[in-house]
Amino acid sequence: QVQLVESGGGSVQAGDSLRLSCAASGGIFSSYAMGWFRQAPGKEREFVAAISRSGGFKLYADSVKGRFTISRDNAKNTVYLQMNSLKPEDTAVYYCAARITPATMRPNEYDYWGQGTQVTVSS
Repeated sequence: QVQLVESGGGSVQAGDSLRLSCAASGGIFSSYAMGWFRQAPGKEREFVAAISRSGGFKLYADSVKGRFTISRDNAKNTVYLQMNSLKPEDTAVYYCAARITPATMRPNEYDYWGQGTQVTVSS
């Protein structure tokens, strides 16, 4: 059983940056592909980024390509989401998730979820 705890959210202005962290415990972190998802009020949860177990393969949603970067530190059992050039439409609760087999964009294929961290971007 893997426990995931996100941190790093907050309220920023458009154009600012934030770095989200997701600390994992209770499992072998390097065994899991990791993903970031977000959910805005009244909307479905959507894929943001994912990273393979080794970090050598990454996926991004078109809406964040070139602005967001996913990375991981297996020695620290942590996955990160660096978010630059933030826009008001990035406002959402951001969740990290873990799954055993390859990184994917589909939230229903992830087995473990964190509680989420709020990101609010004002114009």
